[in-house]
Amino acid sequence: MKFKWWGQASFLITKSDGTKIVTDPYNEDLPYKKINDKADYVTVSHDHFDHNAVDTIPGQPYIVNNVSGFKDKKVDITGISTYHDDSEGAERGENIIFMMHLDGMKVSHMGDIGHPLDSSQVEKLKDTDILLLPVGGHFTIDAGQAFEVVKKLDPKVVIPMHFKTDILDLPIKGVEKFLKYFAEESIVRIDGPEVKISELPDKQKIYVLDYVK
Repeated sequence: MKFKWWGQASFLITKSDGTKIVTDPYNEDLPYKKINDKADYVTVSHDHFDHNAVDTIPGQPYIVNNVSGFKDKKVDITGISTYHDDSEGAERGENIIFMMHLDGMKVSHMGDIGHPLDSSQVEKLKDTDILLLPVGGHFTIDAGQAFEVVKKLDPKVVIPMHFKTDILDLPIKGVEKFLKYFAEESIVRIDGPEVKISELPDKQKIYVLDYVK
């Protein structure tokens, strides 16, 4: 399985059979490049411009944008209802965590979660192998809260997302604040936007991707 980070919370996830999933596509209001990957499926965690621009994705993908998720012979996607803030949605509305069973691994995309996980949510997410996690704060959980999520779920792979980059002018923090919680030997800095994960590492790894340039 391959992961390609376009920016913000948007990834192209490619299964070993070539099935393609794009998560949380953004529109041209963000400075990242226009997503040009065709997709079979698109997940949308919430209805904000930097996560719901499904009309920008090439092809005719099936849109998954509710907690019911979607299942067929190629994908098994289920949702967990959460909030975009720590005020039960009063500030920024709702958010969906999508759990995807792909290539024998459980991938959880946290969207723009804005609060700590409760015990019920932890139970549903507990077998997560690969965690796509916002770490920038302000609009989402911050670095410390993100680390607490990692401790509770203990995934084999964590891929940080939704953090400040050199071209993004938003009031969020960069990834380094999150990385300070981890030993240097567990951090893998990828030279580019893509990583292939054929099998899970024995010990937890944090894969830090660069956005598509």
